[in-house]
Amino acid sequence: MTFATYVYAVRRTGGPEIHSPGHDGGGPVRLLPLGSLTAVVQDVPAAEFTEEALRQRFTDRLDLERCARTHHRVVSAAAAGAATVPLPLATLYANDVRTKVVLEEHAERLSEALHRVAGHVEWAVKVHRDTAVPVLERETDAGAPGGPAPEEPATGREYLARVRDRRATRERRQESALDAVDLVDRVVRTVAVDSVRRPLHGVELTGRERPQVMNGAYLVPRDDERLLTAALDTLRQDPRLSGFAVEASGPWVPYSFASVALTEGAGRDGAPA
Repeated sequence: MTFATYVYAVRRTGGPEIHSPGHDGGGPVRLLPLGSLTAVVQDVPAAEFTEEALRQRFTDRLDLERCARTHHRVVSAAAAGAATVPLPLATLYANDVRTKVVLEEHAERLSEALHRVAGHVEWAVKVHRDTAVPVLERETDAGAPGGPAPEEPATGREYLARVRDRRATRERRQESALDAVDLVDRVVRTVAVDSVRRPLHGVELTGRERPQVMNGAYLVPRDDERLLTAALDTLRQDPRLSGFAVEASGPWVPYSFASVALTEGAGRDGAPA
């Protein structure tokens, strides 16, 4: 059987060994020296990680989740012992020699990323409305899809007044959401050293009717996590956030702040060379 080198992450040389299971069918997770850096790698069956094989596997949601969980588990184990730069899911090279060539080309950028995240963790902070968007606001002029048709206005003036009221309601809600997001962001950034704003999640991802108005990631010094949780508790009691819920999760490996684009040779080139 031919094997390819799957790369999970890069960290400083000298960290402890990693005792974490990798992808099924492969060898043990191991450390590959790269001078002052070390790659966290695993030998995996090359035929199962070609471009076409991955395309087929990742159309299966369960298989995609399984691969992502394995990747995250190994990266988290690596980060528990040293500052770590996680590489994207399914980063593969034909062999260890090719892996070294590509990663050593990017050693300076990888070192900069490691310096940036050393001693820091990532926290996700989300803000939702406490309640769903009112049905009246979600109605179109033809009525809410799947719902009862709204009562027809008696006059044209009444119709225009209804339209103005809906527009004013939407604008008030948008303004209140912007104010809430600005307040949360300003308070969290008193502790965080960097932040990234992510796309908002819709109902299909959150599984709830409460609209999400903020989805952020923050890079927080590990020693300041208590300050962050205290700041979040204060925000939850702030009357200016009445009608909004502030949620946080972490600490995580700082994926959002340690990305390095391996432009040459990066990605799924795990086919044997």
